[in-house]
Amino acid sequence: MLILGIVILIIVLTVKKRKRILKDNFKEKPMKRVYNEHIIEKDDEDDDNNKKQKLDIKIWKKILKIMIRNKKDIIILLVAVFINSIIDLSFPLMNSYAIKTYFGENPDYSTRYIFIIMYFIMAVMMGVCVWLFIRCAAKVEEDTTYEIRRQTFDRLQKLSFSYYDTTSSGWVMARMTSDTRRLANIVSWGAVDVLWGIVLMFGTLIVTICINWRLSLVLLVLLPIFFVITIFYRQVILKQYRSVRKINSAITASMNESFMGANTTKTLAIEEENNNAFNDLTSKYKRRAIIASAYSSLFWPTLLVLGYIGVAFVSSIGGSFVLSDIPGIAITTATLYLFIDYAIRFFEPVMSIARIISDFQQAQASAERILSLIESEQDVKDTPEVIEKYGDLYNKKKENWEELLGDIEFKDVSFSYKGTDKNVLSNFNLQIKKGQNVAFVGETGSGKSTIINLICRFYEPTTGEILIDGKNYKERSYSWLHDNLGYVLQTPTLFSGTIKENVKYGKLDATDEEVIEACKYVNAHDFIEKLENGYDTEVGEGGNKLSIGQKQLISFARAIIANPKILVLDEATSSIDTETESLIQEAMKIVMKGRTCLVVAHRLSTVVNSDMIIVMREGKILESGTHQELLNNRGYYFNLYRNQFYQEKESQMVKNL
Repeated sequence: MLILGIVILIIVLTVKKRKRILKDNFKEKPMKRVYNEHIIEKDDEDDDNNKKQKLDIKIWKKILKIMIRNKKDIIILLVAVFINSIIDLSFPLMNSYAIKTYFGENPDYSTRYIFIIMYFIMAVMMGVCVWLFIRCAAKVEEDTTYEIRRQTFDRLQKLSFSYYDTTSSGWVMARMTSDTRRLANIVSWGAVDVLWGIVLMFGTLIVTICINWRLSLVLLVLLPIFFVITIFYRQVILKQYRSVRKINSAITASMNESFMGANTTKTLAIEEENNNAFNDLTSKYKRRAIIASAYSSLFWPTLLVLGYIGVAFVSSIGGSFVLSDIPGIAITTATLYLFIDYAIRFFEPVMSIARIISDFQQAQASAERILSLIESEQDVKDTPEVIEKYGDLYNKKKENWEELLGDIEFKDVSFSYKGTDKNVLSNFNLQIKKGQNVAFVGETGSGKSTIINLICRFYEPTTGEILIDGKNYKERSYSWLHDNLGYVLQTPTLFSGTIKENVKYGKLDATDEEVIEACKYVNAHDFIEKLENGYDTEVGEGGNKLSIGQKQLISFARAIIANPKILVLDEATSSIDTETESLIQEAMKIVMKGRTCLVVAHRLSTVVNSDMIIVMREGKILESGTHQELLNNRGYYFNLYRNQFYQEKESQMVKNL
């Protein structure tokens, strides 16, 4: 009754504290900035799915499969922990034997040397086992971290554009860093504690039942109470830590955006607003983390109190057995010591297992999110038949690849972006012949970039077909298509490293001579040679040591070094100065020969020499023809070109004043 009363009191106090915390939480001020809400919304979607499954053993089975790839270390770890647990069980028996034999009414010291040797051997074995399982657990932790990050990064390489359209970089970074490290730590060291606890707990029960089943009942009675408390705390702790992880993702994204948008922040003079918004976010994280820690911190002391109440009961009842003269009930002092020792050792592994359960509750949020990333499905992927013939992303069977010529055809293509019901294109038809230079112009949102992304198979049609050289491109590997693509974006992206290394990203096995030749094609060679280290000049993070025009020229060289059959220029000259644009236009005349070129342009001056100009509006072709033909039609293109021409002349006149 005393134990039951204490348990009820602890639960009542905990519930009251929870209500008070939730009430205080309800008074929190709303965040001033909402640019991270999409991350929290994504985590809320994950939680909606996760709440349905609570503790899912399937999740941990999948994590276990990742963990046990290095079976040798796992086996050594488990064997070392098992032997260490058996030695732990043996020490109370050895001590009880010593009390009974060497300190009883009739001491017998004949076995003392054997006893000392045995004790020494057990101590050495324990030391070796502890060293082994610490070493192996640390290795398993690092191997698990490596494998999770490897699989996650591998999945990120394969995922389609649509995934990046709807997923924040901060969300992904949180999964790759803090979640992965936390999960690997809990899984590896948790395995040690769980195995040690189970062996010690059941071993203790077996030994104590064999020696005196009456005293062992005290231990058995407390076990259900331990598990009831564990279940009570389980859902509360899991819910709180899920909330903490959501805010952590938002913080990671906020930091990432702050670094990426530092220049914009400075020019808009919103440093104070950014700082206040970030402080609000971190303050919210602090409050939620304290709440989660409060629940977690209550869990362990509750079990600790119950454990030592059990030890007190064993001592009290065992003491009465020592003083009893009733045959079959009376026990010796050595036996009482044995039970007290085992009682202490029994509740320690029980509490350890309970703690690990608590840790696994906290880690499940991380496990769920990591697996959701690893198991994310590609929207664009090849069929098994195509993979068998042409290979996959990492195992390309280039010997089976047909030569790409460059004929492109849209046949009744309709397309809508994921999560939307509105079609960007509807029953769209278009033919582009190999070697043609085709430009797409039109207002923002007219469908120009969508057409390019569909041709490149970054997305696939909702309905209809896209033919490359007369064959549905889904019947060939998307690696085949991408290996024949050269793509230059409006905002050039360079990777940390040298100019030479960045150009070689277009063709990893390119020679230095090929790099130089490609740079000469795009008129980048002259400015590179003037740099202190030439082609070995470090471009900085994102190419921040170079001007936008210089970065664009390097991205042009990177695009054409592999001699692509289809060259895509997506607003490639919109962010550069007029002088650099003229350099690129000269290079384009050379580069475009012999390949199909697709140009998305805002500056109409860059497309006047195109073989065909397609004017887009609301996902449909409004006009098409050569520059002169469209001017003669005096339609939408004529007005667009005339307005731009006047604007450019006005700007030039202002500069000359």
